[in-house]
Amino acid sequence: MNKKKNTILVIDSDIQSQKMMKIVLDDADFNLVDCLTGKQAERLAVSTRPDLVLLDLDLPDIDGGDIITALRGWSEVPIIILSARAHDNDVVKALNMGANDYVIKPFSANILLARINASLRSSAVKEAGEPELVNGPLRVDLVRHEVFVNDDLIAFTPKEYNLLRYLIIHRGKMLSHRDILKAVWGDGHADDTQYLRVFIGQIREKIDRKSGVPSLIVTEAGVGYRMENAEIMAL
Repeated sequence: MNKKKNTILVIDSDIQSQKMMKIVLDDADFNLVDCLTGKQAERLAVSTRPDLVLLDLDLPDIDGGDIITALRGWSEVPIIILSARAHDNDVVKALNMGANDYVIKPFSANILLARINASLRSSAVKEAGEPELVNGPLRVDLVRHEVFVNDDLIAFTPKEYNLLRYLIIHRGKMLSHRDILKAVWGDGHADDTQYLRVFIGQIREKIDRKSGVPSLIVTEAGVGYRMENAEIMAL
C-alpha cells in the first residue's frame, strides 16, 4: 500500500518553491503532484482528482484566478492560494472567486500544514457531515484516509479507499455502475464495469474477513452496488 494519505496538487512556476513544497509535504505524509503552468494544472486536476490544491496566482501562461474559476466549474476541491501578492484586494478577490484560504509567501511550513489539515477537515465535514464515518464494524477516517474494521487498521490502496469512501458516504442508496465509475475513476471509465467488479471484490475481502458480519456491500444485479446500513441489517 502507498502510505501517502492525501494527494495535493501544487501549481507553482517557481522551481525553488516546488522543491521546498516537496520536502514539506513528503515529510507530512502527503502525496505530491506538481506542475509549473496553468494548462498542465487543468489536465492534472482532472486525471489525479487531488484532495487539495495549492495554487500560486502568478503563472507563466494564465492567471491563477482562471484556475480557480475552471476548478469551481466542476469540483469543490479545497484550494489554498500561495502567493507573494499581499494586498487585501488580491486576497478578497481570490476568496470571492472560490479559494478556501490564502497564505502569503514567504510562509512557515508549520502554518501551511495547519492550514492544509484544516481545509481537509472542513472538506470532509462538508462532503459527509462529519470527518469520520462509522457503519457497524467499519470506520473510515475521511481526513487521514484510514480504514478500520473492528478498530483494526486495514491497508487500502488509494483507489480502493476512494471507492470505499464513495460507498460509505452514500450508504443505504443503490448506486449504478456508471455513477460509481464516473465519481471514482472519471468520465473516461464510465463503462468499465469489469474493472469495478474487481475492486468491489478486493474491498469485500478486506472488510468481510475482519468484520464477522454479512457483507456490507450488496450487488444489485445488472444495476450497481449498495452499501447496507449496518444498523438496519441488525434489526
